[in-house]
Amino acid sequence: MKLIKKCIKITLVLLIICILFVLFLPSRTPHIEGNNSVASIQKIQLGGLEQFIMIRGKDTNNPILLFLHGGPGYSQISFARKYQEELEENFIVVNWDQRGSGMSYSHNIPRKSMNRSRFREDTKELIDYLCMKYEKENVYLAGHSWGSELGLHVIDKYPERVAAFISIGQVVNKLENEAVSYDFVLEMAKKNNNKRALEDLLRIGRPPYKNTVSDTLTQRKWLDKYGGVERNVNTLNDIILGSIFSPEYTGIDGIKFALGSKFSADTMWGHNLDLDFVRDLPEVRVPVYFFAGRHDYNTPSTLIEQYYNKIIAPHKELIWFEESAHFPHFEEPEKFAQLAIRIKENVEKKQ
Repeated sequence: MKLIKKCIKITLVLLIICILFVLFLPSRTPHIEGNNSVASIQKIQLGGLEQFIMIRGKDTNNPILLFLHGGPGYSQISFARKYQEELEENFIVVNWDQRGSGMSYSHNIPRKSMNRSRFREDTKELIDYLCMKYEKENVYLAGHSWGSELGLHVIDKYPERVAAFISIGQVVNKLENEAVSYDFVLEMAKKNNNKRALEDLLRIGRPPYKNTVSDTLTQRKWLDKYGGVERNVNTLNDIILGSIFSPEYTGIDGIKFALGSKFSADTMWGHNLDLDFVRDLPEVRVPVYFFAGRHDYNTPSTLIEQYYNKIIAPHKELIWFEESAHFPHFEEPEKFAQLAIRIKENVEKKQ
């Protein structure tokens, strides 16, 4: 009996040691072969706050491709590498856990700093840092969902720092966005006689929502069920598995992701109800490429097409991803990479 108790105690101690090891193991990203390659996770100062970036690329002579993730708060360092191998062959690929998100979350971030203009200036500081570090004049910018909104504000104020903007799931008009998304789910719920969905949707009512975070999450739950968010991926599973198994995130980083998601939602969701790019940004001064998922009702592609038809730009394209909803860069990663390479080649030809 004493031997059994002793074995149990040893097992518990070893288990605790393993858990602590997983939680506090330093973050890293796997090495890339090549004399000019880069593969690192770095902590830098942006807007007076410590924030984290992952930089990966086969050759530092390649141009920089900076991703602005969605959410706000839906950071992607934990799993992005899974979808970006071809991009790493042709770009210095930078993923950034934005202020208050993922690795960059901290309990002492001022809530008042979680605003559009501060994120825009954080982005500008990051671009300046990357361009100085790798001796570039500008970057290719890819913004997804909330990142597409942020990206348009960046290119509007700092066009000289961006060679081309790749918009993924563009936010166009926030109020109209939510209304179109709600109507789609309501129609699908009626079509499928989904009484639980109908009850939820009628309870929260048509946007604008009274309780921004909880009502939006309720609507998105049913939107996801009907394929308006993801069709060929499950990014939440990617994040969970990445937080447990990937070297980029430790267990602590996974916890910070969860805390940062809530913090970002509480401080920023609903901040952009006045947003209307058709009205406020009818012209941009850099080439812009709209990547739209045919089945996207998270940021409805019908609105993206309307904005594309009206926006004035040095060059513009609307590119449909027929098998995708809101995450075409992850749902069809090969197509995304090939298009990004083609954009780079087009820009280089004109230089």
